[in-house]
Amino acid sequence: MSQQFGRTRWKRFAFFLVPSIAAAAATAIGLAQGALAASFFISGKEFKISADSLTGEGFSLYGTVDVTRKRTPVPVVVAGFKSATIQGLCQSVVVPVPVLGPYTLTVTGGRRPTTAKNLFIDMATLEADQANFRRIDIGIAAGSLTVGEVSPGDRDSRFFDPNGFAQQARSATLTDLRLTAVATSAGTFDVPGLKLSLDKGKDECF
Repeated sequence: MSQQFGRTRWKRFAFFLVPSIAAAAATAIGLAQGALAASFFISGKEFKISADSLTGEGFSLYGTVDVTRKRTPVPVVVAGFKSATIQGLCQSVVVPVPVLGPYTLTVTGGRRPTTAKNLFIDMATLEADQANFRRIDIGIAAGSLTVGEVSPGDRDSRFFDPNGFAQQARSATLTDLRLTAVATSAGTFDVPGLKLSLDKGKDECF
């Protein structure tokens, strides 16, 4: 079964993940109070990623909670891909520099596509002008994902709800992608023509 979605807004998808995130957030409260320990912490700083297109195999989607070093819980939606090909990659983050003001750190790829294996993106928002899914399952329990995967770090986390809402698809293609994320991880991430720049002011990918 193939499904197509035009002008996809992640907040609409994320609505269905609220029960899973709420269950995980209850555990996060215990961590914030010092009752639990986290295996790793995020900075909590949001960054932006855009791409002309992202095509992935073994797509998964589920909710969980990340935690900062200050023990602040951050609900996220995680999108996973067993493999992904990205055209026109751009990643940016605004960095405040004392006295000098804000600077924008930008990473872009070259003309050849960026490729990744076991890619997981923890995000708050996502928009795409077109989203195409092949053989999609919506409403599967997160602990029963088979086509898509759960990040190993999330599966062993106290915040992961195996009975929570999730979805998976054999493949997914997102066109004119724009997302706001707090963390990204990958088994491999190959960026031909990598370019990094640090420029004064706010000049993000979108």
